[in-house]
Amino acid sequence: MRRATGALGTVLGGYLPLLLTVLVVFLPLLWMALSSFKQPSEITTLTPQLLPQQPTGENYAEVLDRVPLLLFFRNSLIVTVIGSTVKVVLALMTAYALVFIRFPFKNVIFVLILVALMVPPQVSMLPNYLTISSLGGRNTLWGIILPGLGTAFGTFLLRQHFKTLPPSLLEAAEMDGAGHWRRLWQIVLPVSAPTVATVALVTIVGEWNDYLWPLVITDNPETMTLPVGLSLLQTLESNTGSYGILMAGAVMVILPVLIVFALLQRHIVAGLTQGSVTG
Repeated sequence: MRRATGALGTVLGGYLPLLLTVLVVFLPLLWMALSSFKQPSEITTLTPQLLPQQPTGENYAEVLDRVPLLLFFRNSLIVTVIGSTVKVVLALMTAYALVFIRFPFKNVIFVLILVALMVPPQVSMLPNYLTISSLGGRNTLWGIILPGLGTAFGTFLLRQHFKTLPPSLLEAAEMDGAGHWRRLWQIVLPVSAPTVATVALVTIVGEWNDYLWPLVITDNPETMTLPVGLSLLQTLESNTGSYGILMAGAVMVILPVLIVFALLQRHIVAGLTQGSVTG
């Protein structure tokens, strides 16, 4: 009797909430993916069905015909690769300096980084817009990239992880004549790969999905990113009822992020666990 009660409690207290969470997250994505293969009449109906009755790939072809999606993809790829790379490198060097280098006001700088985590990005939207516009960065890719090159979250997570590293590891390298640059890239970085992968994944997803700032700083399709391009597609198709085309565009936007997540997901739990221990 006790075993049955315990098993029931495990199901109700563990697996059932997990199943509900997965359904809440996964079902909209599944509906979106399946609807991208449906005819318009199968979506705008009083009796919707999950599976497409007459699957078609025309919606994807229509997306490429209505908006320059490949151009948007190129712009997003450039912004994401450059922005994410610079962010992760800066986070690595900043976190290393906060842990392994002695300099005045180090704790004050760390507190300021924590404050930056609490400030909504919308607060700096207007100052960034005025600054970038005065520098001639409107409708340019570098104008999209520049304001977001710092990452308080990545610096915080990497700092917390670096504080868990054994001091003897760095002391031995110092005795061998290794400078800070060599210690960072040849010793600290290899043993911190899961945490770095976690920071990289969060940064890549944030850069790829960023919508508000690219929308504010660009109004030329030549420099629009995929999320902004998807809103342009929605503007073009919202009055025609072509929801299948919108679903196809959304699938094409999120698919690269899902691929990156699938490649890096095994590092996420380990990275977050390492970074959660404070010294």
